[in-house]
Amino acid sequence: MQGIGRAALPEDAVRYRLFAAAAAGGGEALLRRCAEGIAVRFAPLLAAYIWHWQPFRLRYVPPRGETPAHIGGTTLFGDNVEDEWFIVYLVREITREFPGLAARIDDNDGEFLLIEAADFLPKWLNPENSDNRVFFYKGELHIIPLSETHEEECDLSAASPTISQALTLLSSRSEEFLAAEPIRTAVYKRISGYPEKIQASFHRAHCYIPAGIAAVLRQRPSLVAAAVQAFYLRDPVDLRACRSFQTFPPDRRVMTVVTFTKCLYAQLVQQKFVPDRRSGYTLPLPSQPQYKAYELGMKLAHGFEILCSKCSKVSPDSKKNVLSGPLWERFLSSLKEKNYFKGEMEGSAKYLELLHMAEDYFQQSVTKPESSVEINPGDEILTLLQTTTIDMKELEREAACLPPEDDDSWLEITPDDLDQMLKEARNESLPSSNEDEQEYDLETVAESMKAFVSKVSTHEGAEMPWSSDESHVTFDVDSFTKALDRILGADSEELDSDDLDEEEEFDFSDEDDEDLDAENQRRDEKLSPNELIGSLKSYMNEMDRELAHTNVGKNFTTQKKGASSVDATTSQNAGPDSGAEDPELTPVDVDMNLVANLLESYSAQSGLAGPTSNILQSMGVYLPENADRIGSNKGATE
Repeated sequence: MQGIGRAALPEDAVRYRLFAAAAAGGGEALLRRCAEGIAVRFAPLLAAYIWHWQPFRLRYVPPRGETPAHIGGTTLFGDNVEDEWFIVYLVREITREFPGLAARIDDNDGEFLLIEAADFLPKWLNPENSDNRVFFYKGELHIIPLSETHEEECDLSAASPTISQALTLLSSRSEEFLAAEPIRTAVYKRISGYPEKIQASFHRAHCYIPAGIAAVLRQRPSLVAAAVQAFYLRDPVDLRACRSFQTFPPDRRVMTVVTFTKCLYAQLVQQKFVPDRRSGYTLPLPSQPQYKAYELGMKLAHGFEILCSKCSKVSPDSKKNVLSGPLWERFLSSLKEKNYFKGEMEGSAKYLELLHMAEDYFQQSVTKPESSVEINPGDEILTLLQTTTIDMKELEREAACLPPEDDDSWLEITPDDLDQMLKEARNESLPSSNEDEQEYDLETVAESMKAFVSKVSTHEGAEMPWSSDESHVTFDVDSFTKALDRILGADSEELDSDDLDEEEEFDFSDEDDEDLDAENQRRDEKLSPNELIGSLKSYMNEMDRELAHTNVGKNFTTQKKGASSVDATTSQNAGPDSGAEDPELTPVDVDMNLVANLLESYSAQSGLAGPTSNILQSMGVYLPENADRIGSNKGATE
């Protein structure tokens, strides 16, 4: 839902902006203090997080045009869409912890939060007027509606309000703009599970890598993402540096545990690659148990070598200069107050590990000025290699007692697993529809289909029966009967098929049409609506009598006296072998024929997607699998 005139964002990028609510006031100083407070408050989450492409980073942005001053940023998340939803979680929590801030978040698709809740949006909300209406404020999702009157303090009758107008409304009447419960539930469900979900997104695997890479990853685990991306997006020019391996030769390798995200691990393990013979990296036979660790380590080494081949020379003192200022001292003091080190003794291995993560997070997300250029990961790797002592004996001792690696069976999904995942997703979206306990009511199928057919469609598509639009269709009986009677002619009972052929022999002039309209009008004035309907029914009954002598109705099911529409048994005795016809015409059972045709079409789909299942599922009706077809398939298998 991308609004008109919005600045285009890069693909696979999410933008987040946090504004000071109008009631909070303040300017640049307040926003910068909030940015520092956010960095400290969420450091335990962000320091250990492995970003796929770019980290979450807040910068002060001065006012420009109709956009007031704010803190925010844009993060490229690449192939890992979970980074985007983790940022949504962060933004929501920031507005909860800092109630003076209101947040906007969008991506190249526009208001992707509304896309997530598309089934529950009000009718008035569309891509043209959704800009600057969706905010996180005090931890809740708010949608500013269209103005019903023009006397509002901020006139929102235009396509979209300005951000300043929206902030004024939020600060004064936020309770009125709280998004509807189904909309909030759909969005919050997508970010449920955080922060525990972070650990579930990791995958730990054994890798046989050069000792230098093991030492670098111990201090900066997040560099694994840059290395995987360098290998994943390699080109022939990049591989030239991997012929000699100047930085990470294969002669000093150790077995260690590397932490990936599941997305990074999948990208690395699924790549088919054979190293250059000149590189010195050899692999054991695929049948050997350590083959996977050697292969993963070889691919990681290529990624790190490619990064270092693109770097410039960086002074090893640059990091020390950054970590010696008053800002770092305040940041470290705040971390200790927030119990970031979890009671670990200063100087212990766990304390130093947490300290290294905090230092890297501080460098990446706090100290960089707004206009800074992205630091090449290769520069950071070389700097770490120059300032880190590599203890081979310690690494070998750790390799002797490594914890077990994670199971990667989640990479393989069978068709049955996929079906189960789809069923779970469907049941989550429709909590009331439990297939194991659901009773399939055929009357519901018929009523849902008739409700769907009776809905009015537009150029934007057909509306489903559960649509929030409760407006009723008006029907003028008098106008309808008059128009229909004009079509049928003067004496509808005397009209037969021969008259249709005779009409072609006449050349009706405009004068004759006027006389016919005048005659019809005079007749309409004489007949009441009930008489006209009775005439129409008489004409339809005459048609039924004529069709009774043909084969047209023999394939339809007729109603049984005293039985409901759908519960009536299928009456096939109206077929060719039925015998004498009933003296009184039996009406066709519309519902029964509808359900029978739907079931026949559903059975013909053979368990695959098709028109019947698609239409019924869109209306919340789910039919069971064809037991006869399943039984016949099992019998054929046996």
